[in-house]
Amino acid sequence: MPKKKTLAPPKFLVDLLNARSPSGYEGEAHAVVDRVIKPVADVYEKDTLGNRIATINPKGSPTLMLAGHIDELGLLIRYVDKEGFLYFDTIGGHDKIMISGRRVEILTKNGAVKGVTGKRAVHLMNPEDRKKVPELHQMWIDIGAKTKKEALKVVQIGDPAVYDQSFELLRGSVGVARAFDNKAGAYVVNEALRRLAKVKKPALKAKVVAVSTSQEEIGTRGAITAAYSVNPDFAIAVDVSHATDHPDCDNRKFGETKLGAGPILTRGANINPIIFNQLIDCAEKDAIPYQVEADPRPTGTDGRAIQIGRAGVATAVLSIPLRYMHTPSEIVDLEDIENCIKLIVAFAKSLKKGAHGRW
Repeated sequence: MPKKKTLAPPKFLVDLLNARSPSGYEGEAHAVVDRVIKPVADVYEKDTLGNRIATINPKGSPTLMLAGHIDELGLLIRYVDKEGFLYFDTIGGHDKIMISGRRVEILTKNGAVKGVTGKRAVHLMNPEDRKKVPELHQMWIDIGAKTKKEALKVVQIGDPAVYDQSFELLRGSVGVARAFDNKAGAYVVNEALRRLAKVKKPALKAKVVAVSTSQEEIGTRGAITAAYSVNPDFAIAVDVSHATDHPDCDNRKFGETKLGAGPILTRGANINPIIFNQLIDCAEKDAIPYQVEADPRPTGTDGRAIQIGRAGVATAVLSIPLRYMHTPSEIVDLEDIENCIKLIVAFAKSLKKGAHGRW
C-alpha cells in the first residue's frame, strides 16, 4: 500500500493560528486576513465591529456568504494588587480547571508581556480544597513584578491575554494549536474565496462574500451585523465541532463524529434543508468525505445569527472535527480542513443564477 502523503500546514492557516486575537481585540488576525485576502478580492471592506468582508464576482447572483470567526478565547486584566499580581476575567467560555499553570502573553500597547497563571499549590491545600475548582478571584497572572507600580508600568487595566501556545504538527496531518476554534474556520472561508477567485465567471454564477467575523465567542456579535450588511441568499457558517472519538465521550449522548473523517454537516432547526441537501449532493458527486450531526436548537455558531438576519437566510453550518475544544491544546486533522474548503468551492460553483432557499 502506498504511503499516505502528509499534508503540509498552509502558511496562511499557521499565521492565523499564531495571531493573538481574543474577542474585541482581533487586530493581529485582521492583519493576516488583510495581507492575504485583500489583494484577491474585488471588494474588500471592514466595519465598526471588526469584521473583514471580502467579495468576489460582485454582480453575481445569488449571494453566498461564508462566515468564519477570527476571535478566540482570552483573559482580561481587571485588577492589580499591591504586590504586582494581575487578576483577570475570562473572554469567552473557559473551563476554569484548565486555566492555572499556563504561560500567557498579555497584549499591551507596547507589545506582548509574558506571564504565568498562578494559584495556591496543591501542597498548601487541605483535602477538601483539593477537590474544588478554583474561582477566578483565586487565580492570578504573575509577570515577575514586585509592586503594583512596577506592574502598571508595563500593563494596563483592560489589556487582554492569550495562552502562549502556538501551532505544531503532532503526527501526519494532525496538528495542535491554541485557537483552531476558530482560526480553522476563518482560514476555510477565506481560502475558499481565494480559490473561487480563480474560477472563470461562466463557471461561477454566485456573488461570494467571505466574512472573517468578530466577537463570536461572546455572542456571535460580528455575524449579526455582517448578515445585515451582506444580506445574502445563502450562507455557510464554518466553525469547529466536537470529535467524539476519544475516551470518556458517550456516543449515546453526543453522537458519533471522528477526526479525519471529513467535515461535519449539521442538521436541525438552524439549517435550511435546501442548502443542506445541495451540500450533500456536492460532497457525493466530488467524493468528498463528510459526516452528519444533529442539533435541534440554534447552534452555538455564527449560523444562529445569520439564519435570522433581515428576512431570513438559507443557512448551513459546516464544521471541522476537533478534540479538546476551549482548551489551550485543540487538535484538528488538516485533511478535514482541506475537504471543508473543497466542499465549499464545489457548492459555490453549483449555485444557479436566481437560486433561493425558500421551501
